[in-house]
Amino acid sequence: NNIEYIRSGYYNMEEIWRFSSSLGKFVGYTEYGLKQANYWNTDPSYLAQMKATKETVCKHNIDID
Repeated sequence: NNIEYIRSGYYNMEEIWRFSSSLGKFVGYTEYGLKQANYWNTDPSYLAQMKATKETVCKHNIDID
């Protein structure tokens, strides 16, 4: 199964940052989003938690169907 977990943050209906399980890291789209992405990408425990979400949430729910 090709599953991708994406978590995005928005402000005023504009995407400012995104975590993509395919990339395995956060990407920023605004000045603030870039700062947040850089901060989260330097936190190994938070990155591991985000990467694990694909397994715990996505694959779990796909197996139900």
